[in-house]
Amino acid sequence: MSASAAPFDLAGPAGAVFAATAVLAWVLTGIVLRHLRRRAILDLPNERSSHTRPTPRGGGWGVMLTLLPAWAAIAWTAGAGLLPLLAGAALLMAVSWIDDLRGLGAPLRFLAQTAAVAAGIAVLPSGELVFQGWLPPALDRAAAGFCWLWFVNLFNFMDGIDGIAGSEAAAIGLGLAAVAALAGLPPVLVWLGAAAAGAAVGFLVWNWHPAKLFMGDVGSVPLGYLLGWLLLALAGSGAWPAALLLPLYFLADATVTLLRRLARGERVWQAHREHFYQQAVQAGRSHAAVVRAVIVANAVLIALAVLSVRFGWVMVIPGAVVVIGLLFLLAQGLRPFERARG
Repeated sequence: MSASAAPFDLAGPAGAVFAATAVLAWVLTGIVLRHLRRRAILDLPNERSSHTRPTPRGGGWGVMLTLLPAWAAIAWTAGAGLLPLLAGAALLMAVSWIDDLRGLGAPLRFLAQTAAVAAGIAVLPSGELVFQGWLPPALDRAAAGFCWLWFVNLFNFMDGIDGIAGSEAAAIGLGLAAVAALAGLPPVLVWLGAAAAGAAVGFLVWNWHPAKLFMGDVGSVPLGYLLGWLLLALAGSGAWPAALLLPLYFLADATVTLLRRLARGERVWQAHREHFYQQAVQAGRSHAAVVRAVIVANAVLIALAVLSVRFGWVMVIPGAVVVIGLLFLLAQGLRPFERARG
């Protein structure tokens, strides 16, 4: 990767990448929607669902058919060797689509994820240790792979209501692009982040509540994979506070929920409706109201991540406060927020 940096300019290359991917994802997702309807590929409501009517599933094709060519073009332009990473994403698309259509066992899905993560670890910036020298190089890569596997799965777990995964992907992509530019990191990271944000925004046009289609595992699994790689690359560059702040809400909601279910002896791999955002929906809040609250929190996290370029780890403290406050509001069904507005 190039060592020089380019400013994050919405009128410059990053803005052009964002706009192009947003438009392309919007168009492709519309085409995918018509195909899913013709083939009656639907997500049917059940006792664990947060929706009440059959809805086409597989809209992630529109996101990934935008994002993979965009990332390939960016990598080729920047001279970055990302082919193993993109091949890993394609593998996860294929496995996840089969899982969407007829279901696959957890061992096969985990094997595919492990192979994809191993391929992606190989193309992290050479010489950059993700944990900044706290671990020997071999352990550094192993720990990074473990964290990446968890992120892939938690991103998939958190895709449970209209608009939440797309808005989170947009926030991470935009925040990462801004941080990378301000920190003087290689322009390729700025462009990759802008592309991820654009593809997510284009998909959100169709997925905002009430959603016309769902992302499905074919989108959420490879998208979480690519975002996870970006965050590891950001951490490896030394911007650990930003790499933690940008996905902090998803990390907190998924991890706390997992630990609570483990403590109760539940089968954590089974679908459920116990995430904090799902509690708010069950309390009567609309999907849109819940996602708007998450977007507000993510906007604050982006601002703190940008400030962390100068002020470092101290920015994580207000970030943690913001996320804890959001989790509390969601667990209360956003009622304290509604009273404050009233």
